[in-house]
Amino acid sequence: MWFLNKMLARLVRRGTLVVTDHDGSVHRYGDGTGDPIRTRLSDAGAANHIARYPRVGAGEAYMDGRLVIEPPHDIRDLVLFAAGQSEDQSEDAFDAAGPWRRTAEKLAARLDSFNDRRAARANAEHTYNLTRRLYELFLDEDRQYTMAYYRDPANLVSLEQAQLDKKAHLAAKLYIHKKPDGSPMRVLDIGCGWGGFALYLNKHYGCEVLGVALAPDQIAFCKERAKAAGVSDQVRFALMDYRDVTGTFDRISSVGLLEHVGTPQYPDFYRHTLKLLKPDGVMISHCCGRTGPPGMTDAWTRKYIFPGGYIPALSELQVEAEKAGWQTMDVEAMRFHYSHTLEEWYRRTVLHKDEIVALYDERFYRMWQFYLAGAEQAFRHGGMVNWQLIYVKRRDAIPMTRDWIVEESARLRAAETAPTWHLDPEALEAAE
Repeated sequence: MWFLNKMLARLVRRGTLVVTDHDGSVHRYGDGTGDPIRTRLSDAGAANHIARYPRVGAGEAYMDGRLVIEPPHDIRDLVLFAAGQSEDQSEDAFDAAGPWRRTAEKLAARLDSFNDRRAARANAEHTYNLTRRLYELFLDEDRQYTMAYYRDPANLVSLEQAQLDKKAHLAAKLYIHKKPDGSPMRVLDIGCGWGGFALYLNKHYGCEVLGVALAPDQIAFCKERAKAAGVSDQVRFALMDYRDVTGTFDRISSVGLLEHVGTPQYPDFYRHTLKLLKPDGVMISHCCGRTGPPGMTDAWTRKYIFPGGYIPALSELQVEAEKAGWQTMDVEAMRFHYSHTLEEWYRRTVLHKDEIVALYDERFYRMWQFYLAGAEQAFRHGGMVNWQLIYVKRRDAIPMTRDWIVEESARLRAAETAPTWHLDPEALEAAE
């Protein structure tokens, strides 16, 4: 406990944290203000496991039941509490101790980002081939597993509405319209997820869409959705690496993809997509991003949630895009939207604890809690945002002002009503 006690005494400056060690000894940290967050360590080794590398150790200790948060608080409260402390300090306040360990961690993260075709497929399956029911329990009705768009932070709408608004915002930026000969545009959706955006584009513009991804169950689900909607001939999905796509497209979208590409593969990504896009085409990329310089993905996230994943700095994207020949016409930093999204995902996860535990086990459930809470704090208190970038080959491919984005997204929002979450406890209670 000595090492953990020393670390917490240095880091916790506001509020009150109470830690009861396995032997019953009680340790208090902070300035004594606020409602105390009370935690308990269940065995002798838990304290050292956390102190050696807090970002990994705390997550694993919580997953294994060695770190217990006493009601009425939970792991989200503890994670946000810790994040609030590090706001006054450096971003690496809770990183591994010692230069050798930090160097080894950076090297491991670098090696993990080399996503050749084999590694990319394995990583996608690790992340997205979990039980379908799991995603249904915490995502919106359209299964959008990326940031929702909350237009008014003072009056937060439902997750379903915010995800519908996100799709409208992205679709508007693609500047889709009928071609001079009256034919529909052809769109490539890279990393198509569960098919929601591809189907949305077809519904509102009648365009032909090819969605590609590497998780077999995702693609199977996408095909089921297209068939149910009667658009399998217009919206096709393929279990395919984007690097194997051929042909040309009028528009390209990648939503939540670049986080999985890995920095060593950015040159290939930008070169290949440039080859696939027609001269007057438009590409939109939406991804998580860093507001600061390049960094690394922490070991816990790489090990348990997104192996091979990395959230890029804008500089890393822009340098490679320029080298490949792209012209960047629009950059929008989406601030705080993801923190609201993750908060709602966490709420829905907790609502369905019993079913998630039945699907997997207690350890998985706690892992999922820790992942969502940690991600929320990074977008709420840390330096994470979402980047939306519009790329073109020719500057005249889009209108001269951004008015078209505002006007078109408003038109799309007015054209569709958001569904109600079919698992909403209030709706289920009313139905009964």
